[in-house]
Amino acid sequence: MNYFELFSLSPSYDVDTAILAERYRDLQRAVHPDKFANASEQDKRLSVQRTAQINDAFQTLKNPIQRAEHLLALKGLELSHESTTLKDTQFLMQQIEWRESLEEIGDSDDPEAEIEGLYASFDAFAKPITAALKVLLLSDLESDHLQAADQIRKLKFMAKLQDELARVEDALLD
Repeated sequence: MNYFELFSLSPSYDVDTAILAERYRDLQRAVHPDKFANASEQDKRLSVQRTAQINDAFQTLKNPIQRAEHLLALKGLELSHESTTLKDTQFLMQQIEWRESLEEIGDSDDPEAEIEGLYASFDAFAKPITAALKVLLLSDLESDHLQAADQIRKLKFMAKLQDELARVEDALLD
């Protein structure tokens, strides 16, 4: 299913989240199971299914990484549930550096500065990846789709690291 079509949006990495949220609410109102309380069992079931589809579509389109994955899936390249590893040596070295920094935060004299530094590092590293991804997703070339997939893999790894960093930060503040 094309989630962009469901929300009457042009397929694009950049999405106006306010418009997305507005269309989500409109769609939810139209198919909400309460509207089908007196309908047939089949219509009730269809309403629940449609509500679930709309929820899945909304969650996918509001998340930039999932949105990029969906764009690639629409082009025929499915990334979900894959086990492909990155072969970018520079990125692998950066991953090691980030992991070491994460592990050392607890021993730091100024853990807050370390945390802020890591967030800044993630942001700085993600900007060119995201810029390249936007261009690659516009292409119809399979080679560009494969490169876009690698960019998405990098962003997914970085998102996991940011989640770990947020947990470390929460633990330090408690």
